[in-house]
Amino acid sequence: MRFDAIARKLAGSTALVALAAATPAAADTLQEALTEAYLNNPLLLAARAGQRATDENVVIEKSAGRPDVAATGVYTEILEGAAPNGPNRLFSAGVDLGVPLYSGGAIRNSIRAAQNRVEAGRANLRGTESAIFTQVVAAYMDVLRGQALVSLSANQVDVLGVNLQATSDRFEIGDLTRTDVAQSQSRLALAEGDLRGAQSNLIGARETYIALVGDAPDNLQPPPPLPNLPVDVADAVAVALANNPDLIAAKERAEASEFDIDVAGSGRLPRVSVFAGYDYQNTLNSLRLADGTVGPVQTGRDAQVGVSLRMPIFQGGRPAALERQAQARSAAALEQVIAAERDVIAQVRAAWASWKASLAIIESSQVAVDAAALSLDGVRAENSIGNRTILDVLNAEQELLRSRVQLVTARRNAYVAGFSLLAAMGRAEARDLGLEGEGILYDPVENYDRVKGKFFDWESDPDPQAQGTSTVNIPAPTADVTEQDEIAGQTGY
Repeated sequence: MRFDAIARKLAGSTALVALAAATPAAADTLQEALTEAYLNNPLLLAARAGQRATDENVVIEKSAGRPDVAATGVYTEILEGAAPNGPNRLFSAGVDLGVPLYSGGAIRNSIRAAQNRVEAGRANLRGTESAIFTQVVAAYMDVLRGQALVSLSANQVDVLGVNLQATSDRFEIGDLTRTDVAQSQSRLALAEGDLRGAQSNLIGARETYIALVGDAPDNLQPPPPLPNLPVDVADAVAVALANNPDLIAAKERAEASEFDIDVAGSGRLPRVSVFAGYDYQNTLNSLRLADGTVGPVQTGRDAQVGVSLRMPIFQGGRPAALERQAQARSAAALEQVIAAERDVIAQVRAAWASWKASLAIIESSQVAVDAAALSLDGVRAENSIGNRTILDVLNAEQELLRSRVQLVTARRNAYVAGFSLLAAMGRAEARDLGLEGEGILYDPVENYDRVKGKFFDWESDPDPQAQGTSTVNIPAPTADVTEQDEIAGQTGY
């Protein structure tokens, strides 16, 4: 099969949901693993909570432009120094209202900056989602590869064990030498070491899967074709420049930084506000007349309303320093946009090259496996009639194993590189991968719409509780491989 044909197979339009519907219910599919991570991964849940915190910055900035009402109450007991006729007790209370009318644009621009940072946060959340999905896909494929390598290594141990027994039998009858037996023993010992290493790597891959998904892998099925893969690298770069969440976040932060400059510059401009107040005083019958009797007037009231203007004249250079600081930060943010753009282009091109290279390796490795299998059959046949040595047989078996390992690894690498390419293009998120269903998809806009207009001081949310699933009670994985695991691991995608 040509690697272009393999690419078409990977780029099939079938979404992940289609494979999930076609596989047995008892098996874990890639879509199920992604869904579990989407719903329960603590890092993704923490990122969503962080975005909800970012949403509140808009409400916080809006509050600076809203009326401010405060009530005060003071009770005073004069212990020494009171006038002869009092008062020696005093209670006062008041209510003050302030309404900002003009702040030099500080409030308006602060709100705009906060709104841009909300957009940047949403893009960062998308990036976190696709990054975790990429890790889940890599962990899923690592488990499949690990199962295949354990199966291949175990088979190699069995084959070499049979070879050693056959070689020992032929040595007993004088058909082979002790050197032949030693060579067979050496290859068997190396194969057993490789098996132990493969088993350890499989356990590590399963542990990583548990940490990301929150559940143990169970009879993983071959993954489905990746949807929406590009036709060429130029198309991939163009899509990434328009959709990559990291680049979008950098642009939104740069735009927010421009509003920060205006906020800093507003420190030179006047502030205008209106105010109103009402005050009440009560001497609590401690105010007396000259004859010592209680005075008829023990309370007082006053109310006021007015307009306040504050015009800065000299502030020691603080407004200019703040503006220059904001300008420097904006310059840094603009450069970070270019850096993010460069990084996106590099990621896409590297992932494209890795994907294409892995497809080519799949093609060549398949040829190598077929040829090595044919060669091994021939070498064994020739050895049976004395034309080949035991070492030739051992070398042929090792060559076949190496080719199979390379094929399994190339299949894993091709899938992971293809998914990484989609992630760099901004196409590796829940909606792109068919993770649909009632209550599954998280929409950060819903929380923003819920809180953006709130202004009541006592309207809070319930106390938070951890939502991610714990893995404490999940048993430690083993390196056991079932027949279904062997098939899934060796068939790849």
